[in-house]
Amino acid sequence: MGIIIQKRALIPKRVTEMTVKAPVIASKARPGNFVVMRLHMKGERIPLTIADADPEKGHIVIVYLVMGKTTALLDTMNEGDAILDICGPLGRPTRIEKKGTVACVGGGTGIAALHHIAKGNFQVGNKVVSVIGARSKDLLLFKPELEKISHQVLVSTDDGSLGHKGLVTEVLKEYLERDPEVKEGIGVGPVPMMRAVAEVAQPFGIRTLVSLNSIMVDGIGMCGSCRVNVGGEIRFACVEGPEFEASQVDFDELMMRLQAFRSQEKKSMELFEKKELL
Repeated sequence: MGIIIQKRALIPKRVTEMTVKAPVIASKARPGNFVVMRLHMKGERIPLTIADADPEKGHIVIVYLVMGKTTALLDTMNEGDAILDICGPLGRPTRIEKKGTVACVGGGTGIAALHHIAKGNFQVGNKVVSVIGARSKDLLLFKPELEKISHQVLVSTDDGSLGHKGLVTEVLKEYLERDPEVKEGIGVGPVPMMRAVAEVAQPFGIRTLVSLNSIMVDGIGMCGSCRVNVGGEIRFACVEGPEFEASQVDFDELMMRLQAFRSQEKKSMELFEKKELL
């Protein structure tokens, strides 16, 4: 069980940040880890990346996009409410060691997940360059938080309302051309963005990791729903990931598998909106 300590709308009715009291998870959480939540006895399980953790206070921070029935239900909960089950920390943590300059690239809600990884790199003494993007300035997440733990934050927006007008990968490419000292790239965000980050970084010979958002059910390697093709082999993202070497990931298969339950998800949301389903 986890108690909601703080709730903050990052983008009203679309993206929310929650601070949850979960002392055991907070004491063990590492960058790259995630949790699986269940809101009530008949509820589905959903994975959410840990955006930050405070072991001393026993708090973890999660950020979610309201896009389905369970996240919509989660968004009706308020400070003081209890989340029935929180399992974690799950997944392999990001392997962080002092290596020099690290380019951390994020898009959408992936920026929040990227924050924990960027913070980990900053704490071991790496130079952190955060490259983040959104459709417009008002949809950009975690810029102030990243500025605290990054040596430089570069921004792109589709409409040019803040920073570079265009794609986040265009900003990344320009930076890599200026700085030959980048040792590693990390991409977290929509699948097309992660694929593009990998393609931009490859000619520079930079090892790039991506955090895959494959469908998960149990989160402990038993159901097989999170299967991903990496280097021609089937891997389970929940226990062998969620991070993998980007150049080895079959992004086409990943995108296809993400569509597997769209019809059921749509029906579930319709019933929820009619108040016929929790």
